[in-house]
Amino acid sequence: MRALILSDIHANLEALKAVLDAAGPFDTLWNLGDIVGYGASPNQVIELIRPKSQLTVRGNHDRVCCGLTSSLGFNPVARAAALWTHDELTADNRSWLKGLPQGPLQPAEANVTCAHGSPLNEDQYILNMRDAWAPLQQMSNQITFFGHTHIQGGFSQKDHDWHEVRPQYYRGNEADSWVMPIPPGTRHLINPGSVGQPRDCDWRAAFAIYDSEAATITFHRVPYDIMASQGKILMAGLPERLAARLTEGR
Repeated sequence: MRALILSDIHANLEALKAVLDAAGPFDTLWNLGDIVGYGASPNQVIELIRPKSQLTVRGNHDRVCCGLTSSLGFNPVARAAALWTHDELTADNRSWLKGLPQGPLQPAEANVTCAHGSPLNEDQYILNMRDAWAPLQQMSNQITFFGHTHIQGGFSQKDHDWHEVRPQYYRGNEADSWVMPIPPGTRHLINPGSVGQPRDCDWRAAFAIYDSEAATITFHRVPYDIMASQGKILMAGLPERLAARLTEGR
């Protein structure tokens, strides 16, 4: 089984299209949430990804943008984008977001878990080994895919050996990939990275492919039409910072 794993699209239509074009054939698509927020194409992104996803976990921005919870916990830039997104969403798309399930979820096709933030708390960030320790200890499956941090990579454990996973790329403007084997007896917390707003100092859209037969996870980065995304953000009257950070990748 070949699973395409996406997270944190954040209403960036150009990045999502580039990822789907680059992904090649896949058997299933797992969407780890934060489909909207920040970007200027929330309806278009939902309408593109909704029929393709076999599993979608709600993200914190999805929850706020559809009105399930307040935006008061967001910083001013995120709050402004969330309020704009709420008003921009069609009634149907807003209703769909409201119905998304809270993670963690387990796909029927594989012995893995999918979450937005930590599988122990959907709003908790897993940024370092201290954050990863408890989820790795309590995982019922070998692999948990998560998002929320916008940082591609993750954390692995076998017995008393713990290490951080960071894909090794040539930081250019071309597409690139990095393959991680999944040895027997190991546990992994894996973040495919952010499609629409990376924060690991690499502006290219991020995603991952899980191949259950080959026992590998392949991390990918692909360039996209960043100027088009930035132009839409500025034309929508969203904060300029949301356009600028796409270039910075952070």
